[in-house]
Amino acid sequence: MARFLTPAKIGLLALIELYVEGAVPNDGIIPIINFLASNIIDCDLSSQPPSTVTPADRWKKAESTLRLITSIKDFETLLSPLAAADKLPGRRLWDRFLEKLWGVDSLHNLHEFFAAVPGLLCRTKEELRRLGLEEEGELGGRVRLGRNSPFGAFVRRAHVEFVRLKFEGVTELWRVFVRYRQPTAGYWTRRHPQYGGRLSFDQVLMEGEEEWGGRETGELAVVAYGRMLLPVVGGLGRVGEGETLPVSSDDVEGLLEFQIEQIQKYGNRIPPQIRDRFKNFLKGSHTVPSLSHYLNFSDAWRSGDFPTSFDYLHRYFDYTMQNRDRLFYQYALMNLAIVQSDFGCHKEAVATMLETVSTARENRDMTCLNFALNWFFHFGRAHPHLVRELENNSMLGSGKETLAFLRVKAKESGMWILWSSALLGEAKLGLSNGESVAVAFEHMVRSSQLIVERNMKTMMGAQLSMSVAMWDRLGLSPMSSMACQVFLSCHARNSIFDDELKITCRLAGLLAGKGKYEEAFAMLESLDQNSLRSAKPNQYWHLYRGLLKLRRDLHRNNLPAADTLLAQLLQTSSEDAEQDMVFIIDTLHIEALIRHKDFESAFAKIDSMITNLRESNRDIALRIRLLLTKAHLFDEINRPEKGFTIAMRAASMAWRALNIPLLWQAIGAVANILNSLSEFSAAAQLLLSVLPRVLETDVAFTAGTLYNLLADARMGQAGQFFYMAASDGSTEQEKQRGRRKQREMMLRAHAALESAYKYFERVEEVEKQGEVLAKMATVMRGLGDEGVSEGYAARYVSLRKEVERVNG
Repeated sequence: MARFLTPAKIGLLALIELYVEGAVPNDGIIPIINFLASNIIDCDLSSQPPSTVTPADRWKKAESTLRLITSIKDFETLLSPLAAADKLPGRRLWDRFLEKLWGVDSLHNLHEFFAAVPGLLCRTKEELRRLGLEEEGELGGRVRLGRNSPFGAFVRRAHVEFVRLKFEGVTELWRVFVRYRQPTAGYWTRRHPQYGGRLSFDQVLMEGEEEWGGRETGELAVVAYGRMLLPVVGGLGRVGEGETLPVSSDDVEGLLEFQIEQIQKYGNRIPPQIRDRFKNFLKGSHTVPSLSHYLNFSDAWRSGDFPTSFDYLHRYFDYTMQNRDRLFYQYALMNLAIVQSDFGCHKEAVATMLETVSTARENRDMTCLNFALNWFFHFGRAHPHLVRELENNSMLGSGKETLAFLRVKAKESGMWILWSSALLGEAKLGLSNGESVAVAFEHMVRSSQLIVERNMKTMMGAQLSMSVAMWDRLGLSPMSSMACQVFLSCHARNSIFDDELKITCRLAGLLAGKGKYEEAFAMLESLDQNSLRSAKPNQYWHLYRGLLKLRRDLHRNNLPAADTLLAQLLQTSSEDAEQDMVFIIDTLHIEALIRHKDFESAFAKIDSMITNLRESNRDIALRIRLLLTKAHLFDEINRPEKGFTIAMRAASMAWRALNIPLLWQAIGAVANILNSLSEFSAAAQLLLSVLPRVLETDVAFTAGTLYNLLADARMGQAGQFFYMAASDGSTEQEKQRGRRKQREMMLRAHAALESAYKYFERVEEVEKQGEVLAKMATVMRGLGDEGVSEGYAARYVSLRKEVERVNG
């Protein structure tokens, strides 16, 4: 494998020479400079709007590099549409380019081509002094390249690399150049018949054919070009078995670095077609670059293949540390700990990361040490039982002190990403513990300022994820939805795919909460399929999609389908998925048990989960949600008053933590208990005060539940007025007023039921729809409208038959 020079680079040199000679027309200058820049200095000057960049576009750089190395077609695509600057009829820039390439018609001319390359550069001061000139401009003529410009540096390196080549390397370069150029032979012969011929690719053979004879010349050509020469037609063939592609180690290293950067920056796997073509490149190399082991490790890790990733990780660090002692040993340990954690080997991961910390201290590597401490904090939040002993023996104390320490150290060492991450971690920890929302906002604003000042685009995913969580806590669903859409529209292209996946799932959850299930599923399906080839994102995507389907089946009361989904989802443990996902699965399991009327199992599971949450000091919102589920369970067994203390405690905790959606649910639970205690006026006042804010949360089921409770309160008030009207001790005026108020309350109850039915219908909650229809039929019968009442009753019967049909 060559070190730097390839036929594609000779083509780039020829194109630079055309540009310097002024052969490029004005309308072709920008496309050609962009083409040269993208292939020489990896700088794309195209004007594609950032909002139109897709995940597939990120790999175009690798695809174009692979095409350019193996085929001359990209040059033809670029130059054929452009007319040559000399304006001759029918003459294209592609013709001028081929003149340059076919002008190199022998090994001798290849030497002459590279000998003339330095003439493209500005002269040095020493050369100008020898010519007796003050400035380059006095020479006149064509434009010259600055010696330190990007194009000038490329030209200088190409010349130096050619001079350093041995004769064997030069002849190999000549052979692969002939093969690279040969697809244009037919076009070149048609345009220039005088240069046609069986051996037109080599001027020496053409001139020697008359002197040596055809047979001897053919034998000499076979010796010189080997399998490249097809004896039947005397032309050049494609790359055959055993032959290598015209690729240099510089190209291989550049592609390796690009692929690793894409994997680390966006968390995606390499597309199969690029991976296969790159493997073909490496076949011609006698020595495999050590970075290829790291690339294979990253791809195997993302694919979920633990043994293979473990093997390649050891290979990479075995090769890279042969001459570096233990200088980078801590990074090998850190990568190993992360891999072990991802594959569920948590105890081994803790031990490995502790060794990482020890080695980083020995080598005084603060970057690695700070990253390891940051990893320990987040790992401890996910698996508190594994690090509890470490926290007790640590001088840093709890997670809050750890984050404060990391924030200070990151600021001192200029680790801006870690600083921003620590600020966001402090905000998240404060919300999790139910502390001040204002302090959490302060940390978020400081992090946002740091991200903007340091242009850390990759941190926008974490920043906006925290904003989404904050707006959700405050019950402002439109703001949460807007933050999701802003990220997906403006920042997803610069962020890791995990952030895009989680925010997309969050937005799909918001849509499902409004009853827009089809839009939610379409949003999940719109994610890039290549990105979903990674094991962890794929598992998360399938889990979230299964949760949405399970929620929909439970609302539809399709219990057989729900049980089938639950049987699969319950196999997910905290070792395989995030704690929050496991909690959602458990709460949906409790709801399924309640719908099956298995109250004892539901009660036992709730108590077990509350105990685990209390021991692990998890998010306060999860504890509030479990308390509300327990209060709902008491309501289902017709003992709502037993949940009064629980509902009041949930309301108090939600109010202190400013968790507004859960606060409204707790208020609904309290109102339900007040209804059971015949405190209808108090329940109605509570519900009327919170319903406008409930509608801001865009959770249709909660809104429908509160409207249903409001209807119960109104009917209770109507009953009280009926008792007043029917009482013997009341005056006639009081009786009339009681009857009027009774009718008014019943009409208000009907209006509340209509609203409740509308929201239940959105989320396809059939059980509640049936309950509301039955109540509406009763209300209308009480109002004396038998026709409307019968209509509601018929709808109720139809709905029950549909539910029975679905459940078999």
